[in-house]
Amino acid sequence: MSKNKYTVGLLFLFAGAVILLGKLGLFSFIGTNFWPLFLLIPGILLHVLFFGRLLPPFVLVPGAVLTINAFIFFFCMAFGWGSMHYLWPFFILGVALGLYEYHLFEMSRPKYPLTIATLLALVGAAFFAIMIFWGWGLYIIAAGLIGIGVWLVAGRKTRW
Repeated sequence: MSKNKYTVGLLFLFAGAVILLGKLGLFSFIGTNFWPLFLLIPGILLHVLFFGRLLPPFVLVPGAVLTINAFIFFFCMAFGWGSMHYLWPFFILGVALGLYEYHLFEMSRPKYPLTIATLLALVGAAFFAIMIFWGWGLYIIAAGLIGIGVWLVAGRKTRW
């Protein structure tokens, strides 16, 4: 058998197997349940390429964003998309983590990415806390503010 016939035969086998697996629903199952891998793999790959000294440090920002987003989507697929109501602040935290990684591994240690990362982390954490406390938490916050107000008003002894 010639080399060309062998190669063409392997291509036909591969094409037939792909078509058969597609008709059996394997690719739709993978596409439905494992699509966040299309975010996770590039995110990890950017980190690997940076630590392999092949890419500059700024690739850590999209790498962290892609990785964190993939984990958020995997979590929502496992526990339901209603979880996104509480988890959306982690998208902000993903950007903060990427900027922090950039600050950490850039040779010149720029201040601006650290400042922005800190602000974004605080904003993301505040939004997450608000989302956690959105139900009964607002009543607790309101009661706390009223208590502080009463303490400030009644607890102060003013002299006229």
